[in-house]
Amino acid sequence: MGQIKVEKNAGGIQGLCVIEPAVHGDARGYFMETYNQRDMEEEGLTMKFVQDNQSCSAKGVLRGLHFQKEYPQGKLVRVIKGSVFDVAVDLRSSSDTYGKWFGIELTEENKKQFYIPEGFAHGFLVLSDIAEFCYKCTDFYRPGDEGGMAWNDPEIGITWPKVQGAYPGSAEAQGYHLEDGTPLNLSDKDQKWEGLRDTFHF
Repeated sequence: MGQIKVEKNAGGIQGLCVIEPAVHGDARGYFMETYNQRDMEEEGLTMKFVQDNQSCSAKGVLRGLHFQKEYPQGKLVRVIKGSVFDVAVDLRSSSDTYGKWFGIELTEENKKQFYIPEGFAHGFLVLSDIAEFCYKCTDFYRPGDEGGMAWNDPEIGITWPKVQGAYPGSAEAQGYHLEDGTPLNLSDKDQKWEGLRDTFHF
């Protein structure tokens, strides 16, 4: 019997999947399978992963929105500490949902996983003091193949939770903060991406 529950086409967007593993807990703690190829294949998820990544980020850090152009990556993401709001934007030009986004809160408590196939931009906002973020990739990272789009492009209209400021507007983080006053923290590169109309699409 499979150990995962899969919501396919999350948010009405073909290919996005929210995955909930079975968690076996008692007074001592818990155990769960974080990945099982057989269970995934039984759910029709036959992707092959070739690389695992992990990052740690402070509250207010926003990473994204990222993709690879010639060697796109599918990503299976989860949070092992803290909480993030994770977002995928459909950049597949032939898709009925091109330009649409879906977001989900991933936390160490809910243990949900989010699968984002090739052809999407991806990013996340850290809501907790610290967040440790893990993800599996279907292709290798290639530095020269990076692409991205503005995190707050008004044409996309992502509703980032708890974000206040001059929103929507330019991609610059200055003037944006969380409800508790924590400023948004973006890399210089992530503040310079363009909007959907000027962004690479698949």
